[in-house]
Amino acid sequence: MSSSEQSTLLLQRQLRDLQRNPVEGFSAGLVDDNIYEWEILVMGAPDTLYEDGFFKTRLSFPSSYPVMPPTMRFITEMYHPNVYPDGTVCISILHPPGDDKYGYEDANERWSPVHTVETILLSVISMLSSPNDESPANIQAAKEYRDDYSQFKKKVQRLTRQSAEML
Repeated sequence: MSSSEQSTLLLQRQLRDLQRNPVEGFSAGLVDDNIYEWEILVMGAPDTLYEDGFFKTRLSFPSSYPVMPPTMRFITEMYHPNVYPDGTVCISILHPPGDDKYGYEDANERWSPVHTVETILLSVISMLSSPNDESPANIQAAKEYRDDYSQFKKKVQRLTRQSAEML
């Protein structure tokens, strides 16, 4: 069996598992019946600035999954220190395995084939509730989060309201 056939079977099983036992705060489905492209709806967790929001994301898997990580990108506008302005999520477990050439992350914090879609989604929940402003993807959001939290909060709450209205 080829590695792409193995990744296809693994992704089919992970999708089936998520549909049988959903992770609270998320729903998942395929984009155009492509097992390598998933649309995830992230529901803003209670007691976070994103509460009551509905944020569409795209999870794109390489054919080398689970050896290499997927990429995750918010389709719905998102303002967060760990989300690039283009919507790409920047969390350690989505970084390629091995040592970080910049020395910010230990190899054990980065992608490992033991991670699943569920562990990715749980990491996104954690990221939304506890931003890491020490290693930001969106420098402006991190600066506001640190230096002008009320302005940061206003932007996030406006986008959260908009996300709910767009559904």
